[in-house]
Amino acid sequence: MASKKCSRRDFLLRATLAATALGLPGAANAADPPRRGRRPNILVIMSDEHNASVMGCAGNPVIKTPNLDGLAGDGVVFDACYCNSPLCVPSRLSFTTGKYASRVGAWNNDCELSAPDHPSLPAALNAAGYESYLCGKMHYAADRRYGFTEIGGNMNRSTKSNRGVRRAADDLAPVPGVSDRFDEFDTSDKSRGMDHDLAVTKGVLDFLKDRDREDAPFFLLAGYITPHFPLVVPEKYWEEYRGKVPMPVIPEGYLDQLPRNYRHLRVGFNMDDVPEEKVRKGRELYYGLVQWTDGQVGEVLRALQASGMAEDTVVVYTADHGENMGEHGLWWKNCLYDSAARVPLIMRWPGRWAGGQRRSGACSLVDLVRTIADIGGADLPKDCDGDSMIGWLDRPDTKWKDLAASEYYAHNIASGYAMIRLGQYKYVYHTPADDKHPAERELYDLHADPDELSNLAAQPEQAERIASMHAALVKEIGEDPDETEARFRRTTMTTAVEPGKEKAEKKGKRKGQKRNTEDGKG
Repeated sequence: MASKKCSRRDFLLRATLAATALGLPGAANAADPPRRGRRPNILVIMSDEHNASVMGCAGNPVIKTPNLDGLAGDGVVFDACYCNSPLCVPSRLSFTTGKYASRVGAWNNDCELSAPDHPSLPAALNAAGYESYLCGKMHYAADRRYGFTEIGGNMNRSTKSNRGVRRAADDLAPVPGVSDRFDEFDTSDKSRGMDHDLAVTKGVLDFLKDRDREDAPFFLLAGYITPHFPLVVPEKYWEEYRGKVPMPVIPEGYLDQLPRNYRHLRVGFNMDDVPEEKVRKGRELYYGLVQWTDGQVGEVLRALQASGMAEDTVVVYTADHGENMGEHGLWWKNCLYDSAARVPLIMRWPGRWAGGQRRSGACSLVDLVRTIADIGGADLPKDCDGDSMIGWLDRPDTKWKDLAASEYYAHNIASGYAMIRLGQYKYVYHTPADDKHPAERELYDLHADPDELSNLAAQPEQAERIASMHAALVKEIGEDPDETEARFRRTTMTTAVEPGKEKAEKKGKRKGQKRNTEDGKG
């Protein structure tokens, strides 16, 4: 598999060359200096389903992401940032509120917050004198914006039922065939995702063109869909990667040892026995789509530079979750392996943080929310999660908690599960599916086993570590996952699926899995 590491020297050289070539901040021609006493604008670019290892600045030698590499060369790269739920809506609602998804009832893609005026990051920034704008998808319900003013068109039009479901624990027989999502691995100049994102870029560029430097500071979130499936991209982007992307490494017999929930994901999403040529093409197309998304980021960064506001603006690039790309026999997201739960995070603040820096400790998007509020002088509710990273960003030797938590209580599983990363170890706890199916655990040493192929949880010498990490997980989330799962079932769950019933329904519905990218059940 491709190495995920590059030397600091190579990283700095690549990022500096990229910034110079693109004319971005950090190159020879800097914008006007920041004004003293004024809080900075905040621009968050949030893509959808971006695997954190698929960036040049992450050490990937195959992918071409010159714009993100240039941003990294001027900013700080976080090597171990995690989303707080590896699914679109729970992750984005967690980011909106600065709270873990289970604490605000953001269980799945069919959920919304308890009220339109639920306390949120944009509302807190508005109260601090900012103007908060949203351009693009945040997967909000049609009548909810949570403090944002939407620009660029109405891109959040869904309705929510706030309901959920569980698969019967033993319902693991594969359904013949594979998901129609794999039929959408193709080349084209148009797709749902690309069309949406071109509109987002236009909306952001129009906003920056019309914005005056003397206006109130803004908080602008640009919500992109790519590189989320469908994996469709213009032919030239596929040609860039044909035959160059390594295949997943899956040891013989490994798939039979997956936790029960992950075997349910394989069955529920019809991803068992995906033909090798589909896996290869899908990975190549995904790389091409990441490069295409990087081009949209470049358009935004160049427009920011041209506006004269670059030196007054904190720029953040991140994603709501990753993409498995066939690793561990899984596609899309939904699991807690790093391929799905770890996300890119790059932060640039000209004049405050030197470029070309890295932070290796674990953090998560709720920490990013605290950091943004800190930058803007905004007061979040006292019960919000996360910790501000400002001190750690200012001084790399500052002691940091080196902790991240994430959870999944959505669809195509038998029971919910949660994860904590502490230093080099990651612990995942799968709640009991029923009285006959007890809890399952995963433990990985990410230094020795970065691909998470060796589960240490059954080793007797790890019992003390597992007990300690489970206690830390409960403390961080504020509730034992068993209690969270019980609360989900009590307040959200529809009637349980009976054994065999879902398989029969899948046969009739599999051809209807070409879901749109707004609120698809992926």
